[in-house]
Amino acid sequence: MAKILELQKKDKYNKERTVGSIEIKNQTETTADLCFFGDINSESLGEWQKYYPEDKAPKDVQDFLDQLEGVSKINVHINSGGGSVFGGIAIYNILKRYDAEITVYVEGLAASIASVIAMAGDKIIIPENAQMMIHKPSSVTWGNADDMRKEADILDGCQKVILNTYMQHTKEGVTAEEIDSLINAETWKNGKEWQEFFDIEVSEKSQATACKSEYFDKYNHLPDKLKEQPQQQINIDDLAERVAEKLKDATQPETPKVPENDVKQKTAEILEDLELI
Repeated sequence: MAKILELQKKDKYNKERTVGSIEIKNQTETTADLCFFGDINSESLGEWQKYYPEDKAPKDVQDFLDQLEGVSKINVHINSGGGSVFGGIAIYNILKRYDAEITVYVEGLAASIASVIAMAGDKIIIPENAQMMIHKPSSVTWGNADDMRKEADILDGCQKVILNTYMQHTKEGVTAEEIDSLINAETWKNGKEWQEFFDIEVSEKSQATACKSEYFDKYNHLPDKLKEQPQQQINIDDLAERVAEKLKDATQPETPKVPENDVKQKTAEILEDLELI
């Protein structure tokens, strides 16, 4: 049995839109799957910020869990380039509080805060060709020296929380200083390499598709194979055809002229369809 949980969000015109969905797959009466195949958002997203269907925020995860009935096992699948520190920590806490056995599968990539979410698993499985990346949290701030110092203190606090989270899954003998050093260096490793530090299982090669993320340009040591991913290009001819199709009735003499605001809204809808805004 499967249920679809639609994720709703208001657009810039204050109109409710379906921005994605979570498919609740009950493989048995007691098992469900949760997939993180996009970036991680916080609950405080502004309407100006991009929100793709694959992205997840804490409320999405809580809504997913609230739909489950009698589930004692959850399989969490991750292929994510990271995202909001506070959003990811909240998701980790939500999963840890849920009364179920959680198995995490890193399908292709668990980078940045997605690696923290992976630590919510009672069991963590990373294929030999999948990667996990850990690094220092970062942010953007503006202000004077006092503002900068305050932000630095916040980031240092986040790093302590992240370090403590990783330490819940380290192998015996691995020290906090070792993991902190890997965090500071922005470390990318595959499943077999991480097994030296974390209590994880390594499976055979994954068939996961390439991961896409808005956060890749913020990482210092992004692997070449992720840099080489083609970026989506705007096809102006295609866009023009779609605008013309949407507004074709406006070309008829008996049809009143389409108000400018409607033209803008229809164009915005097309761009949203193309995942460009």
